[in-house]
Amino acid sequence: MRVGKVIGRLTLSERYDTLGGGRFLVVAVQDRFALADKPRKSVETLVVYDHLGAHDGDLIAFSESGEACRPFLPEKRVPLDAYNAAILDRVSVVDGD
Repeated sequence: MRVGKVIGRLTLSERYDTLGGGRFLVVAVQDRFALADKPRKSVETLVVYDHLGAHDGDLIAFSESGEACRPFLPEKRVPLDAYNAAILDRVSVVDGD
């Protein structure tokens, strides 16, 4: 599981039937520097499926790959690569530098 910050949304004209009730977020992956309130060195951004209602600026915990589909199995088969598992209230990082 990794931490990301919501920076936008994706709008689709069509979607997979089993993905009703959710939306796709554009998420900037937060590295250890960003989580310690330092300049972010990671430039990774990805699309995450969300059914929890995260908004722009929220920090989220997301899972990827096969784990992203687990909340839907065995009832539904979904084509997901990243899934929002939690909206985070606070993140504390002990900086070793």
